[in-house]
Amino acid sequence: MHLNPYGEYAVLLAASLANDWPASRAGIEQRTRDYGMTMLFSTADDDLDATRRVLDEWLRVVDADTAAERAALLNGQMAARGAYPQLTDHDGEGWHLHYRDDAATLPLVLGAVFSVGTALHLAGRGMGRLGRCAAEPCRNVVVDVTRNGRQRYCSLRCANRDAVRRHRARLA
Repeated sequence: MHLNPYGEYAVLLAASLANDWPASRAGIEQRTRDYGMTMLFSTADDDLDATRRVLDEWLRVVDADTAAERAALLNGQMAARGAYPQLTDHDGEGWHLHYRDDAATLPLVLGAVFSVGTALHLAGRGMGRLGRCAAEPCRNVVVDVTRNGRQRYCSLRCANRDAVRRHRARLA
């Protein structure tokens, strides 16, 4: 059996959705596949809107001012989704832990995965390893997965643009 750590891929999936919201439920489901989720999701009429609400709730964690506020928000999200561990064996992955019911709808599954994954990511790497891009006016989510814990930009493009801005400011 292996432990599905959820952390990094779940937070990167949430950030990917936040930074580039798909236009359809199918787009969201495809993004989950792109990030390694293999399960099928139960369908509900309001999946797209409900998933957007889950993501907006998760963004409150991203924008929290303190580690204590972040922890309180994540604890509330995990409690609301009944994100408890259970053993599962599906799709040839071998026995591993899931933090949600297998029959749950897309927004419920993603809510559990995002909250547990974010909690594991922040507890394991540091409470400051999630935020917004430092390059103004970019507001993309940054998930810091670097070794040194200093990732401040969502992309190389934003890092370069900010470096040029700082350089020009010194010359002025």
